[in-house]
Amino acid sequence: MPRLVQKVKVKNSQGLHTRPSTAIVKLLLTSKSDVFFTHKRDTINAKSILSIMMLAARRNASITITVDGEDAEETMSKLVDAFDNQFGEEYL
Repeated sequence: MPRLVQKVKVKNSQGLHTRPSTAIVKLLLTSKSDVFFTHKRDTINAKSILSIMMLAARRNASITITVDGEDAEETMSKLVDAFDNQFGEEYL
């Protein structure tokens, strides 16, 4: 099973608040891979909305995404796209 690691930047003006955290969890509902976010010294399960929000990642924060599992490439691609597109919040 492939293990992928990639850094992304939080582009949302409010950081990873409730809406983007919910979008991440919904995106990962069908993923068969284990997904973790690391911010500063904290590593969390990215399938948990509370864990994502507890990271308190602000705008321009660097997040390291680790995806480990059979659909790692597809899952990583979806996550990177979501971060790049600000989870649909460009207008906020």
